[in-house]
Amino acid sequence: MLNPQSKIQNPKSKILSGLPRRVTVVEVGPRDGLQNERTPVSTEAKVRFIDALSSAGLAVVEATSFVHPKAVPQLADAEAVLGAITRRPGTRYPSLVPNPRGLERALRAGAREIAVFTAASESFNRRNINRTIDESFRDIAAVMEQARPAGLWVRGYVSTAFGCPYEGEVPAARAMEVAERLLDLGVDEVSIGDTIGVATPRQVEVVLGALLQRLPARRLGLHFHDTRGTALANTLIALQMGISVFDASAGGLGGCPYAPGAAGNLATEDLLYMLHGMGIETGVDLDQVAAASRAILAELGRPPSSKYLQVGGCYGFEV
Repeated sequence: MLNPQSKIQNPKSKILSGLPRRVTVVEVGPRDGLQNERTPVSTEAKVRFIDALSSAGLAVVEATSFVHPKAVPQLADAEAVLGAITRRPGTRYPSLVPNPRGLERALRAGAREIAVFTAASESFNRRNINRTIDESFRDIAAVMEQARPAGLWVRGYVSTAFGCPYEGEVPAARAMEVAERLLDLGVDEVSIGDTIGVATPRQVEVVLGALLQRLPARRLGLHFHDTRGTALANTLIALQMGISVFDASAGGLGGCPYAPGAAGNLATEDLLYMLHGMGIETGVDLDQVAAASRAILAELGRPPSSKYLQVGGCYGFEV
């Protein structure tokens, strides 16, 4: 029986040669995962969730969001959550901030890392934040003017980079332009999002190929949703192209209120199982992540989207 936490001792696969030896998994469950859940989750449960995920070894755990509480009621307790978590040395806890007002709240709550966001599609950006892309960049620039002197680490999100629920296919050149603008403003890392889960491996190759012509792989991450069951296949292509940062959500939580039909994010457990089974290091304990997922799913009263959790977190193949 194979323990997916251990390294595989088989001869190196020629097909999978050249993959990153180590991957950073960015856990987005406490923010992106919970924001669309209607069942209220207590501040205490959110704090336990975040602490359990960071204790599992995840190096980046997206903690909460400082958007207006009326926009995302589930995360209205952002200050209380960020102030109560146990910060693990070496772990980043970015919080989403939409504008300078959100940044002020985040700083008062003790934020050391933040995330800013925009989209590659005008229609989605208007539906999501009631801004054009250029208007959202004015907000981001204002945030960056304060974030840099404060010494904050900043992550940037590009939504709908592979497809838009209102416009359809999004040109790769547009995703590249938006990502480049974020890096030019000084963000440390850009996450390229398949917000509605339409991407296929071929499309990932095309979009990511365009991005890598202008942008370094070390500054890019990918954010896949599993709406059509292609998230892990897309991840494999991105690994082969040199990407080593991937967003995932514990239990497969997630979705977007402004992206009709969008299912949850790629489940952290499913991603870890695949990576560990390929001999790629993450520094994350899969069993602990699974336990954290089960606990938060019990709070929500719903079953997991994660395939790993659906089969009881067991493994049963030989390599």
